Amino acid sequence: MTTSRQLEIPFADGRSGSGPATWGQRAIWDVVNRLAPADRPRYNIGTATPLDPGLPVPVVLDALGHLLHLHDSLHTRLLPEPDGTGLRQTVDPAGTLPALVHNLPAGTDRAGLTAAGAALHRDLTGRAFDCGTEWPVRAGLVVADGLVRHISLVLSHTAVDGTGMGLLVRDLTALALGADPAAIRAGRTTQQPLEEAAFQTSERGLKRDANARAHTLRKLRAAPARLFPPAPAADPAARFPNAVLSSPALLRAVDTVAAAHRTGSSAVLLAATAAMTARLAGRPDAVLQVVINNRFLSGLTDAVSVVAGDALLHLQDADGEFGAAVRRTHAASIAAYRHAYYDRRLLDAEIERLTTDRVPLADRSCVFNDTRDLLPGGLTAPAPDVAGAGADGGTTLDWPVDFDPRPGLTYALDAMRTPTALQLAMTADPSVLPRPAMERFLRGIEDLVLTEERTLRP
Repeated sequence: MTTSRQLEIPFADGRSGSGPATWGQRAIWDVVNRLAPADRPRYNIGTATPLDPGLPVPVVLDALGHLLHLHDSLHTRLLPEPDGTGLRQTVDPAGTLPALVHNLPAGTDRAGLTAAGAALHRDLTGRAFDCGTEWPVRAGLVVADGLVRHISLVLSHTAVDGTGMGLLVRDLTALALGADPAAIRAGRTTQQPLEEAAFQTSERGLKRDANARAHTLRKLRAAPARLFPPAPAADPAARFPNAVLSSPALLRAVDTVAAAHRTGSSAVLLAATAAMTARLAGRPDAVLQVVINNRFLSGLTDAVSVVAGDALLHLQDADGEFGAAVRRTHAASIAAYRHAYYDRRLLDAEIERLTTDRVPLADRSCVFNDTRDLLPGGLTAPAPDVAGAGADGGTTLDWPVDFDPRPGLTYALDAMRTPTALQLAMTADPSVLPRPAMERFLRGIEDLVLTEERTLRP
């Protein structure tokens, strides 16, 4: 018989303080609070994994307690200022973290453990956080035969982005395996959210914000206002298909091409995405809205916080010779990433003013997000619910789900990594990119990279 209970993980003597929210905290808080309550849980960030052969319950609880001491964002609450114009973060020095525990009968087989872990993870991820009254982290444990056999960790996006979740997973894994918390803390210069907010309100931080917004506005004015021609008879209620291309060959080829051109592998995927955007739009250039997280920004790589920035990437001659496009994309993306750290509220206000004045602004409907390697070894995110690579190790294309319409979106493309393949997940407006065009887009990215890899072979 399965039983459930809630344990309280005590936390004391932690760092504390109060101050303005960071740009990232405020940006995500604004987005989430504009959503209907039922939609808010989709902004949770979670990871879950089986533990084989399992760990004693006290070991896991101690590791979670030490994790709270390492990262202030896990015991931080967000509250609006009394006048309603600002947002404030409060770091609590003490409290308790609830951990939901499901106890399974002795001898439960692997299938039963997997099912129980999935159900627990759905429960934890399916509820929105109240960031003013609770800490932005939840933990769930599946226990069988006296050992934790599955663990789930869910956070509010106001506290962490994908890179930050990867750091948490790495630290939790090390702590559960006996690492010294003091050694982990000494091994990195982690910037805590209050420290980040202090920089953002400093003279240097305000100057960086102003420069970043000015750069972005220049790009918005210079890039094309429309990429794809308008659909003649779009159905506003049409659901957006989701396609997932899973390619074992891309897993190797992206890194090979990146090394040959002395670029990052994200530049290779960005260049291929831009090229296919230009081809299908029937124009020489492409504009991509690139999602930015901590790993792209110097000084924030080891921070467990949220950036919530976007880089506007305008690539001219995007469908030219691919090797040259990769190198140009690398150079352009470095500048774009550097200017993607800004106060989103101020940028949105400037964009709204320009829109009201009918100033043409760049097409921002094509979104690229590189989520590869955000979760290191140890706890890992569950793989997408698609078939994956074919039995012969070849490329597969699946259509796992349709989404509700997403106004203002032409497509969103996520790059993901599984143990055996690189996956490209694409959601698109079917009136602009119907399913055959989506397939051509994804297979075109694969073909560009694999063809370039073949030209590099001796």
